[in-house]
Amino acid sequence: MPELAAHVRDVPVNQIREITEAAWATPGAIVLSIGEPGFALPRHVLEAGMACLDRDETNYTPNAGIPALREAFADRFREHNGVDIGSDRVYIVDGAQQGLHLAMSLLLSPGDEILIPNPGYPTFAMTSRLLHGVPVGYPLYPEYDFQPRIEDIEALITPRTRVLMLNSPSNPLGAVLGEELTRSLVELARRHDLWIISDECYEAFTYDVPHVSPARFDSDVPGEARVFTSLTLSKTYGLTGLRIGALVCPPGLERKMNNVMESIVSCVASPSQYAAIAALTGPQDYVSDARAHYRANRDSAAAVLKSKGIPFLSAQGAFYLWADVSHVSGGDVRSWVRKFLADSGVSFAPGTAFGSIGEGWIRIALCAAPADVVEGLGRLPSRN
Repeated sequence: MPELAAHVRDVPVNQIREITEAAWATPGAIVLSIGEPGFALPRHVLEAGMACLDRDETNYTPNAGIPALREAFADRFREHNGVDIGSDRVYIVDGAQQGLHLAMSLLLSPGDEILIPNPGYPTFAMTSRLLHGVPVGYPLYPEYDFQPRIEDIEALITPRTRVLMLNSPSNPLGAVLGEELTRSLVELARRHDLWIISDECYEAFTYDVPHVSPARFDSDVPGEARVFTSLTLSKTYGLTGLRIGALVCPPGLERKMNNVMESIVSCVASPSQYAAIAALTGPQDYVSDARAHYRANRDSAAAVLKSKGIPFLSAQGAFYLWADVSHVSGGDVRSWVRKFLADSGVSFAPGTAFGSIGEGWIRIALCAAPADVVEGLGRLPSRN
């Protein structure tokens, strides 16, 4: 048969899925390798989706989404980020991943470079390569608490650089960008005339620090604004399978956005959109309960790691811990997590899934039952 396109052949294996699928196939395994919320969905959210089907409201919706849902996202954005946006800048997408693909397809021409965090979520590189872009990792070093440094990013900017990718709270690190650094990153992008794509999947889950959206420091003038913000309800409300999110675009791009939406997805499924309206506008107990659960698991996990002398990054957000297992991984953490799963029945995501600086580290998902988190980490070899 004919060969696939080169940019598809070169897409690497997703190491998170690799270890997680191996864990799912292992009887009795404790799965701490994937960020999948495990709480039952609120009944009012389920009923909103089912009611849509009951009344046979299953036709196309507008490309940009049901107006009430766009307004609900805009209201949440104004309330949580202090940025007064109109619903005309909100585009309903088939999960955050489709939103990232949409944003990159608008911004990257073949050969254009996008600056992505290293370590950072693997689809940042995968998606840009599928669009013939060139991902360039900017380093997040342990000695700087995995925070980006302006000078490190600026040194990587070339005439082909088009986009700066930001992610706070970070997957996999649990790190959160503070106000001063976020402002400086937006100023850096403005200085070099770069777009920003801000992945804010975990914006609802920060601990003792605020979430700061780069959109706070963006212009609201068409032609000067540069920040795209990717949001999702997958993590905030546990709606992973309903595939519902939003992309907030800079002003002045509405016509282009509609055209690209039509060519990529047409519109998102109406039952998911009505469930999302119920989630955003109804009781918020799910979010507060989930935040408390993740925080408690973070603290319990930190206590186990401390007792074993295993270094880790103190997570300020998201629901992951980033831990250093270089004392046992032997310079190949990807192979080590497979062996650890086979020997101990526990799965972690290897740090190399997120970039070269992740060698020797693992990402621990804090979504599981508290007893499973403590038991799984308890099987790690001590560094003491």
